[in-house]
Amino acid sequence: MKKKWLILPKIGDDFIKKYPDLSGIVLQLLFNRGITGKEEIKRFLSSPGPVHQGGEVLQSLSGKSESESSFGGRHSPFLFNDMEKAVDLVIKHIKEQNKIVIYGDYDADGVTATAVLMDVLGTLKADVEPYIPDRVSEGYGLNREAVKELSAAGASLVITVDGGIRGKEEVEYAKEIGLDIIVTDHHIPPRAEASGNNDELPNCPIINPLVEGENYPFKYLAGVGVAFKLAEAIISKSKLSDDDKKKLETRVLDLVAIGTVADCVTLLGENRDLVKTGLNVLNNTSRVGLRELIKIARINGNKKLDSWNIGFQIAPRLNAAGRMDHANTALELLITKDRKEAEAIARRLNDRNIERQEATEDIVERIVKMVEDTGGRNGPSRPVPSAIVAVTPDDKIWNEGVIGLAAGRISGKYYLPALVITKNDDGYKGSGRSIGEFNIMEALEECSDLLDKYGGHPMACGFSLRESNLEEFRKKIIEIADRELKGADLTPKIKIEAEVDLSEINKEFIAEVEKFAPFGQDNDQPKFVSRGVLVADIATMGIEGKHIKLKIKNDECGIISAVGFGQAERWKDLRIGDKIDIVYYVEMNEFNGRTEAQLKIVDIKIGSL
Repeated sequence: MKKKWLILPKIGDDFIKKYPDLSGIVLQLLFNRGITGKEEIKRFLSSPGPVHQGGEVLQSLSGKSESESSFGGRHSPFLFNDMEKAVDLVIKHIKEQNKIVIYGDYDADGVTATAVLMDVLGTLKADVEPYIPDRVSEGYGLNREAVKELSAAGASLVITVDGGIRGKEEVEYAKEIGLDIIVTDHHIPPRAEASGNNDELPNCPIINPLVEGENYPFKYLAGVGVAFKLAEAIISKSKLSDDDKKKLETRVLDLVAIGTVADCVTLLGENRDLVKTGLNVLNNTSRVGLRELIKIARINGNKKLDSWNIGFQIAPRLNAAGRMDHANTALELLITKDRKEAEAIARRLNDRNIERQEATEDIVERIVKMVEDTGGRNGPSRPVPSAIVAVTPDDKIWNEGVIGLAAGRISGKYYLPALVITKNDDGYKGSGRSIGEFNIMEALEECSDLLDKYGGHPMACGFSLRESNLEEFRKKIIEIADRELKGADLTPKIKIEAEVDLSEINKEFIAEVEKFAPFGQDNDQPKFVSRGVLVADIATMGIEGKHIKLKIKNDECGIISAVGFGQAERWKDLRIGDKIDIVYYVEMNEFNGRTEAQLKIVDIKIGSL
């Protein structure tokens, strides 16, 4: 599918003159992100506080303010309305040596959040154990039967992470049978009534920045980020020395970085600080499970890990446990201290990840065939619905652990909202992924009378429903999408940060761009465009020649390499001597002891004048 190139507006001379010490490309990238104030710029470009070697903290976080004095440049966790209440409750149960259960979720965000509180509370000598529900038999969030079993097993306090905000009835039941509950979550709460009250919320201490009336200023923490804020507050109230408090708080930031990147929340604001610092910790992590996973999966090739490694290599393997089996496997990897056990778990996760890839590919192929046969964006010339709703065929029940991944692939392929629905013992379960022009959670709210359970974000959702409501739900979702997307330009768009002359690309230019890492949601790795460049050479690489490597140049610079992984077929019509416009990422390539600037191909237009 052809994509529209959108080049962001060029900065003006006034902005350049205001900050003479910063390069033009840095100023352009800052401007593109809406970061234009002196203090904003200083904070964004500052390096993370702690630097680790062998797991030890060498220096503390910097950038303290009066309201954040113990928490570095981050916001104080005690800005949460219920934080004091929650911390007091946790400390009470630690002192009484009551059993505390961390009730997690089965994705990478939920598993890392569980591991954070397991690590911190365990260090503080709490009697603590985890509970992660089974994706298939229990589903997302608190469930009554699990609460009952935990109480029967001696639990006195349950702390939810990455879930629970829609568990009002389950929390009431827990209180009836004598369980204390704390909900930590980052998902959208139930819609408040017109009066603006929060009657639909669980009646317990809640740590969720999205709750109406919540004072915490940063609203976009991942589930692991919210769990970390609780951990931060508990540590600050502990009797540990200041040095030990800093060590414990910083030790878990590798987990916070993994969960935050994995959950695709914004990497601006406080999340940027957490991930930048967490990557420092991750690159020197003392967690044997992560070390073994990195080694067995050959994740970084002895280079520094970055957010890409988390998002595309570490997180998928952690998620594979909950998708293909049970998330306890991923949690065990993160908390084990035994190297042999860690190695065995890492190998198992690597194998599950391969199975996950195969299962996802099978579903995607079936859905593409359905779409093309019945009128898709590239299919027969019949009316095209504004949302793709695919239901598992009778001959093969799709694995509900991977339907969200399949929905993401389909949404990306056709640039439409996509919902993939499979059958289970209780009826049907679905997962959806969306595009920027369509809030999928608002769509589910309109269909709430047809759903048993639902939750998620504007771009991703999960839900369950009965067979009797399936066809009506499918029709209603498509009607909503047709209404909301009417007249919208649904051509996929490539956001380009700046037009750059090829002669500008060198080691210094790339170092300036790298100041904006870690890259992720709302802080994409910058894409640039160069026009009218000459293709001087073309070669294919890899098994079966699936990758392409170009040598390109213009009148003012020597030759520079541009690589496209998996793109050889896509650019098979390119010829030596062609003039092209090319969109790309920049990077330094290290090979055989040589380091040189290189482009990673995003898109090409052939025949530029």
